[in-house]
Amino acid sequence: MTENKTRSGFVGIIGAPNAGKSTLLNQVLGQKISITSKKPQTTRDNIIGIINRPHSQIILVDTPGIHKSSTLLNQRIVDQAMQALEDVDVILFMVDAVSRNYSAEKLILKRLEKETKPVVLGLNKIDLAGKADVYALVGEFTELFDFKAIVPISAKKDIQVENLLGELESNLAAGPRLYPEETFTDVSEKFMVRETIREKVFRLTGMEIPYSSAVTVDAFEVEKKLIVIHASIHVVRNSQKGIIIGKKGSMLKRIGSSARKDIEEMLGSKVLLKLFVKVTKDWISNERHLSEFGY
Repeated sequence: MTENKTRSGFVGIIGAPNAGKSTLLNQVLGQKISITSKKPQTTRDNIIGIINRPHSQIILVDTPGIHKSSTLLNQRIVDQAMQALEDVDVILFMVDAVSRNYSAEKLILKRLEKETKPVVLGLNKIDLAGKADVYALVGEFTELFDFKAIVPISAKKDIQVENLLGELESNLAAGPRLYPEETFTDVSEKFMVRETIREKVFRLTGMEIPYSSAVTVDAFEVEKKLIVIHASIHVVRNSQKGIIIGKKGSMLKRIGSSARKDIEEMLGSKVLLKLFVKVTKDWISNERHLSEFGY
């Protein structure tokens, strides 16, 4: 197939928190660019992953999970995810086939009612569901919306993911590749460092800590054989600062050590990571702080 017959375009991935959107993005790219955890609302930004196939370039836009929002931070996150649908060519609606989030599904389906662009449904985590349950879900969603295709998948186990990509590809218009073929994302190294540290906070701390925390990269200096990174973890209360630091600094060391290993693998270089913990009161409801932190 010649280049002028190549299909290309943007596919917005939307769904409830923990539907597996980021897992799918990492799976199809073969490398990790979107952070994951078992806690909902891990993703806070739209993240682009670029898939180059023989006859297409599929540009996936991973969005934060849709949920009923209360804080200014969460309102901005949901608005960002919904806004992303305006700028894509195809929509991929991801649904957790095992743990349904009915309120989020209702919000998304209502939003999709006015869409004229193609919408594909990915029923995820079928490796954990029974066949009868999956068939029933396909029938249920067939009645709810006129999807271009419904594809049961397991993003984690890479089951029928190729079929899903084929459906997305077939719904893209003919056009040239929009990014160089060696490009796999448009996010910066500093962004990926920030997200890697934030992932470790999500994975290693409990209670409300992950949702009250933000990370800023304050310095990123490339030396001859070493990258020196200074980053701050922001929380809203002194008690949270104590939890992040841990007894004799134990928790902060765990976060830093785990993050540094991933960052070194990602950057292909030795890294000196220095972490600081700061109390930034009410940042999740403060417009200036939200803007400073990139939200």
